[in-house]
Amino acid sequence: MNLSEYISSLKAYTGFKGEIVSHRTLKPIKPKFAGNLPDFDHDLTPLIKEFGIFNLFSHQKTAMDHILAGRHTIIATSTASGKTLSYNLPVIDRLLSDSSSKALYLFPLKALARDQLDTIQDLLDRTAALTSASAPMTASAYDGDVSAHHRTRIRQNPPGILLTNPEMLHLAMLAHHHLWEGYFKNLTHVIIDEVHTYRGVMGSNMAWVFRRLRRICQFYGSDPVFIFCSATIANPKNLCCRLTGLDAALVDESGAPSGQKDVLLMRGSEGAAQTAITLIHAAVHRKLRIIVYTQSRKITELIAMWASQRTKQFRDRITAYRAGFLPEERRSIEKKLSCGELYCVVSTSALELGIDIGSLDLCILVGYPGTIMSTWQRAGRVGRDGKPSALVLIAHEDALDQYFMNHPDIFFTMPAETALINPDNPMICTAHLECAAAELALRQDEAFLNSPVVKKALKKLEHAGRLQLNVSGDIWHAARTSPHREVSLRSTGTSVPIFMEKTRRHLGDIDRYRAFFDTHEGAVYLHHGRTYEITRFDYDKNVVEAIPKKLSYYTRARSSKTTRIITIQHQKKILNTQVGYGLLRITEQVTGYDRKLVSTGRSLGIVPLDLPSLEFETQGMWIQIPDAVKDKIESAMLHFMGGIHAMEHAAIGIIPLLVMTDRNDLGGISTPFHSQVQSAAVFIYDAVPGGLGLCRQAFDQAGDFICRILDAVSSCPCDTGCPACVHSPKCGSGNRPIDKTACIEILKQITTPGKQITAPKQISIPDTLPETPPADPPRTVARPRQADPFRQADPFRKDQLSRLNFTEQADPAPDPAPDPDSSPALSSSSEETSLRYGVLDIETRRSAADVGGWNKAGKMGVSCAVLYDSNSEMFHNYAQEEIKQLCIHLQQMDLVIGFNILKFDYKVLNGVCDFNFHALPTLDLLVKIHEVLGYRLSLDHLAQHTLGTSKSADGLIALKWWKQGKIDKIIQYCTQEVRVTRDIYLFGRDNRFLIFKNKAGARVRLPVSW
Repeated sequence: MNLSEYISSLKAYTGFKGEIVSHRTLKPIKPKFAGNLPDFDHDLTPLIKEFGIFNLFSHQKTAMDHILAGRHTIIATSTASGKTLSYNLPVIDRLLSDSSSKALYLFPLKALARDQLDTIQDLLDRTAALTSASAPMTASAYDGDVSAHHRTRIRQNPPGILLTNPEMLHLAMLAHHHLWEGYFKNLTHVIIDEVHTYRGVMGSNMAWVFRRLRRICQFYGSDPVFIFCSATIANPKNLCCRLTGLDAALVDESGAPSGQKDVLLMRGSEGAAQTAITLIHAAVHRKLRIIVYTQSRKITELIAMWASQRTKQFRDRITAYRAGFLPEERRSIEKKLSCGELYCVVSTSALELGIDIGSLDLCILVGYPGTIMSTWQRAGRVGRDGKPSALVLIAHEDALDQYFMNHPDIFFTMPAETALINPDNPMICTAHLECAAAELALRQDEAFLNSPVVKKALKKLEHAGRLQLNVSGDIWHAARTSPHREVSLRSTGTSVPIFMEKTRRHLGDIDRYRAFFDTHEGAVYLHHGRTYEITRFDYDKNVVEAIPKKLSYYTRARSSKTTRIITIQHQKKILNTQVGYGLLRITEQVTGYDRKLVSTGRSLGIVPLDLPSLEFETQGMWIQIPDAVKDKIESAMLHFMGGIHAMEHAAIGIIPLLVMTDRNDLGGISTPFHSQVQSAAVFIYDAVPGGLGLCRQAFDQAGDFICRILDAVSSCPCDTGCPACVHSPKCGSGNRPIDKTACIEILKQITTPGKQITAPKQISIPDTLPETPPADPPRTVARPRQADPFRQADPFRKDQLSRLNFTEQADPAPDPAPDPDSSPALSSSSEETSLRYGVLDIETRRSAADVGGWNKAGKMGVSCAVLYDSNSEMFHNYAQEEIKQLCIHLQQMDLVIGFNILKFDYKVLNGVCDFNFHALPTLDLLVKIHEVLGYRLSLDHLAQHTLGTSKSADGLIALKWWKQGKIDKIIQYCTQEVRVTRDIYLFGRDNRFLIFKNKAGARVRLPVSW
């Protein structure tokens, strides 16, 4: 009665006159029951009846039949339709048959797993009491809140059902699978709950986590059944296949009942937040239980704070809930909400999923969530058990919200969106390949390594030294034992912690990219209704510090952006223009921030910032604006730049009608002239490095997309532009300039048939378009061979290299990009043959201990210096008294090669000769090796594994020989060291790799480029 009276009062309230644009009552749906129970191996009837269930819903029976038959299964039915029972009963049936079998329950949030633990353990306890279970049936949560001691006990004695989250699977289980051998060996079921959340960045990461999980299972001999649970989306089968590579049976016809639901759409003319506070105030006074969803952390905190201040007698019954809260804070809120202690919780999407928060009456959406799927998922959080409930959507003043206010029929009839992932995102693919190799060496015959994207990523990792290819070229080993902690599953970058200044108390975390916009110095940060001022943003060390401060304003960053097209993947003529799609490079710089009063939104001024630019590559589309259109707009005295800027904002605002995303996943740039396009253009791009395929869907529907932009802008009743059509809440230039009239005219010109507009031609660009005209390429001057009476061939070189030249490479590496530190003369074989190079090594008279340390190398003195000259093919030796002749000889070289030559040999030589050795064109092999590996290798180690030889002695013996006056032995030793260095250089030059034994004891290739 309170709910129906609340709705009646809401509609009758004079303050909301004209605000409610639509009210529809969704009628109750009757249940559809299955005729009988599935064919379990055990009689589970007593267990089912124990929970007051006498009939299974039709979809539950269908799903269980598939699972019991060993089929991978997708259960895509509405919220609160009994999906949990659909997989719990088959798992229990298997546990009763085989007490050693294991099931993995994966939830996207730790809170969800914790919420389900007690329910599942209760189910197991009742099963044990009602059946003849041969062994105890247990369930455990395995997450970051579990103590180290308890985690060890779980690993050593895993429960029948283990509940965990993606991060623990990634960081703890797969990374240390050898500690879980018994568990993976007996894994029979993998349940992936809320699979629709695995889209975008997280879904793209999870696709690789699941590939790695299946590799580990195969390694230990198990082949578990995968069970996916999803809310209503357009492509559940395709999503699950893309995530795991598995074909699965789809169950998407629900037999569950639902109660009556009243749905109201409101304009929120006085502001969506203020309207929500009024609705909260009226609801808590009627003792209704409410959940309010917002679209940002900041507005979540503000609404909870303002609602508490307005309803003081219930202020302890209203709270905020969002990601970034500490685990114990979230847990306390969930418990209070479930038991009825709280009347109202204001949440971000963090409470959209299936955490048990009790029976609620009213769901208020402060702004459209961005997808129809999320809208009905949130609506399903209220009115459980068939009770009446209500959903109120309060529109924000942005394009999509207002589009639904103007077209309510579309809101109620719009189908569910398609969930997109992009496992081929190069950043994500590269990160997980390294993790997979650290878990189990990658073998060339593994099917998932065959795609061009993966092959390219393997080469990139190999040349970066993060993967090491074995000598035969068919197995990749990871250079590091645990690269997993550098991989964030929920972003393509890293998170930045926010600390209280001086106390170092942890307040929360923020994505590094967002940190430049939201936690720069001077930014206002909200946490639990309190305002903090950011006092330090160290972008090099990834640290943010803040102090509590009462402030009457909030901050918004300002930025500037540019883009360049790297590759064009698709182009097509649409209406009167050309639309393209491809890979873009985005450069963005935060230039300052605006301080705005909370009460009025009035600007208090712009504060400049000096921050480095952010650059990344992503996927995007562009709409070319014909020159004829530009001329017409300017002839009509309209603001052309303001028109295309408005068009950019409107396009970003309307894309979620076509793609499962929100405007925060997208970015845009409008330019009156782009040098590559050769005309004006509007760019829309995925605001995620590497891209997610969002703009590709918009490109595929480009005609409909452009027409919807025009419809959204022209149907808005404002005169000059507003947030409902062409203003953006995140515009880096403060929505200046904006010209709505020009925008409408531009869109009409390119969409109206019969307009005398010639569409632009398709564009073409080179693979790399330089910012400035290229300089003349460097030239190599070939030096003539000089007659040398002392010239003699080195027989060792020819014999040794004939045995060492690798010709049986499984997959030759492509030539890597030229190294800017190397001589340009090494870019081709013809230039290499004309290159005159020298290989230098010296031996000293004194040790580091004799002179007081390696930092005093200049005092060590020279006992012998040997220089190999590729022109004469001879080894020339010099005493300390002849170093000036050595300098003359070195100056004739195109390249001087050595091993640790920069930090040692040159420093020693500088102590006996006033010559700038560091000005010589030098290649230090040790430096190049360190750049790839991150640690050093000895010359002797490389010689043994690459050349099958070694040095004749070592430096300590050479020092002893100096004291004994055996200079001939020193020259012989130094000559051999030069010979080895030369052949290491030549082997690396000709084969593009060296061979060494890594820390795990495997002989692997070390990619080099010199």
